[in-house]
Amino acid sequence: MRTRKYQDDEFDELLQKRLRSKQERSRNPRIKGGAAKWATSHRTPKSMPAIEIENLTKDYDVGFWRKRKVRALDGLSLTVEPGQIFGFLGANGAGKTTTLKVLMRLIFPTGGVARILGRDIGDVSMHARIGYLPENPYFYDYLTAREFLNYCGELFGLDRVTRERRTEELLTRVNLETKGWDRQLRKFSKGMLQRVGLAQALVNDPEIVFLDEPMSGLDPVGRREVRDLIASLRTQGKTVFMCSHILSDIEVLCDSVAILKHGRLAQAGSLEELRAGEAGIVEVIATGADAETLRQQLGSSAIVTTTASGLRIEVADEREVDAVINALRQAHGKLVSVQPVRQSLEELFLE
Repeated sequence: MRTRKYQDDEFDELLQKRLRSKQERSRNPRIKGGAAKWATSHRTPKSMPAIEIENLTKDYDVGFWRKRKVRALDGLSLTVEPGQIFGFLGANGAGKTTTLKVLMRLIFPTGGVARILGRDIGDVSMHARIGYLPENPYFYDYLTAREFLNYCGELFGLDRVTRERRTEELLTRVNLETKGWDRQLRKFSKGMLQRVGLAQALVNDPEIVFLDEPMSGLDPVGRREVRDLIASLRTQGKTVFMCSHILSDIEVLCDSVAILKHGRLAQAGSLEELRAGEAGIVEVIATGADAETLRQQLGSSAIVTTTASGLRIEVADEREVDAVINALRQAHGKLVSVQPVRQSLEELFLE
């Protein structure tokens, strides 16, 4: 057994260590002042890419007796410019979450390099300048929403007044009802926890926010509110790196997208650039005409399809539109619209 004197000496030594640690934090601007103050004074020039990934590879060992390698990421390279919302797409198992975990330094890459805000992902000080919402966040069940955000703010070195202000601002911003602020998180629904997760990702006022399936568990109203919140981050000059399976949200929000397939980059660029391959095809919508009559008049130059609301006529060249309109007049049809066919994000995703 330990003697009482030994226990007292050990306790005194522990107090001395804590005192020295506190003094060190007061002297080091990266630790206490906190990380937030130090990060604010070390902003990255806008000319520098927000995220750079070069030949990133990640292998997992699977199996028990005879282990084998499974490659989750295979030579992934991409660049994300600052101030944009970047959509990261891929089927289940494509490697999206693995990429995020590597960037967050939760797992280590097998090969390749990655930089965030011009710094290697292993640079701890850089992590004070980013926010992260995982796909399935797990929080301390017995803390309230207010206590949890206050705790997150303290991890970033925010003072008490700033923590309280940021907590109230963010809980209001994610539209969490005031009566839920002091309720334990274990009593929250999936959608409410998702809102708290978004708030904690913003508590340090980050330059880049990484979001893994941010719409998960939200009802239609909640999705609209979160979509507006993400769009507002762009107006503040922040960069958002977002993984999502909801293609409609990606189309509305994102400036650029990357599509990942089997750990490899399949396509990347702005939506306009990726859709450019379908330029030239024109769609004519009409009503009141007989489809068979139009097929006979237009021949093989047009594809006539019957729909629930009328007719859909596709031509491969906009110069054929005049012939379609003339045929509609002769068939006593009514022209509804003429528009170029744009490849949808879903078609790009499935290619």
